[in-house]
Amino acid sequence: MRSLLWGRGVSALGDGLWFTIWALYLTRIAGLPPVTVGVGLAVASAVGMAAAVPLGAFADRAGARPVLVVLTLVRAVAMAGYLAVDGTWSFLAVTVPFTALATGGTAVRTALVTGLVAEPAERVRALAQQRVAQHVGYAAGAGLGALVLTADTRWAYTLAIAGNAVSFLVLAGATLLVPTPARTPVPTKTRVVLKDRPYLCLTAATAVLSLCWAMLSAGLPLWLSGWTHLPLGLGGVVVVISSVGIAVFQVPFARFARTAHQAARTAVVSGLVLAASCALLATTAGGSGVLAIGVVGLAAVLHVVGELGYVAANWGLSVRLMREDAKGAYQGATEAATATVQMVGPGVFTLAVGGLGGPGWLLVAVVFLAAVAPVPALTRWAIRTRQPVAAR
Repeated sequence: MRSLLWGRGVSALGDGLWFTIWALYLTRIAGLPPVTVGVGLAVASAVGMAAAVPLGAFADRAGARPVLVVLTLVRAVAMAGYLAVDGTWSFLAVTVPFTALATGGTAVRTALVTGLVAEPAERVRALAQQRVAQHVGYAAGAGLGALVLTADTRWAYTLAIAGNAVSFLVLAGATLLVPTPARTPVPTKTRVVLKDRPYLCLTAATAVLSLCWAMLSAGLPLWLSGWTHLPLGLGGVVVVISSVGIAVFQVPFARFARTAHQAARTAVVSGLVLAASCALLATTAGGSGVLAIGVVGLAAVLHVVGELGYVAANWGLSVRLMREDAKGAYQGATEAATATVQMVGPGVFTLAVGGLGGPGWLLVAVVFLAAVAPVPALTRWAIRTRQPVAAR
């Protein structure tokens, strides 16, 4: 697990670097029209959602470790391929594998961790440690990305892309150092998870809470710039608060998802807290000064609590309720649901917050509340349809 932690941290550094610079690199250096970039990313995301469950099921058969190594190496090659992008088709040729395999790769990585750690509560803790390493790496990579943007020269972008490709090679090497988990002699077929209605319904409900990520990346900037008189830099401060909160508290929050019932309660609390955060932000319409900044700060703290709870609950439910002979397929379904919400998230906040202002925040709050309302009942339904161990 230590090897996997270090590898994840290094690759996350590369991710943070790339996600800081990709928009300017593709449009300014590679010369691609913004529309081409947007459509290409949408196509790649759709492919990723469709491929998540089959990739997870393949990992159940071939082994999570070798599959994760191959996916990571393919993404390393695709990242290096960005240096040769000079048009629409070359952009699609590298973006589809790079972006699409990210969703499946996350599912396979979760399956690998759960294969290495037998006890369900410890699995959630191990996944929390992975997320902490990821966010520390993201923060460091974003800092390096800021330096690249400051230089704003082709050689700086080239160095950054090459460095990110190397970070994937490091992750692949670290994964090879991980012991091979015990494999189920006869893995289940992909369609089993697709027929598991309780699990799919529960996954769809909790996935809605992942709107909390677009809430910071899209909703808050649109709100600050269009509906308040607050400094735009406040959005960056909120992101820092979020990053620090995740790094410090994600592992302790794992204790709130040790059982399926406990994870369900944590998901409900997460939805309530995120809804309260939205309601607070709505009160800052037209606001300025210290009081409004304080309200945004309080909303940011509630957002962190809601995000921490959502992530812990998501792990607790998916790990407790998945079939042990189909870890990859079940985690693929979870990641596909999350990816679907993430694809529409920016549009939701653009229409709701950007278009409606304060009422838009209240509308999103209602969405959070509606999503978590059926979670306890769905959890009980899911537990009744599988082994008793899920409830313990």
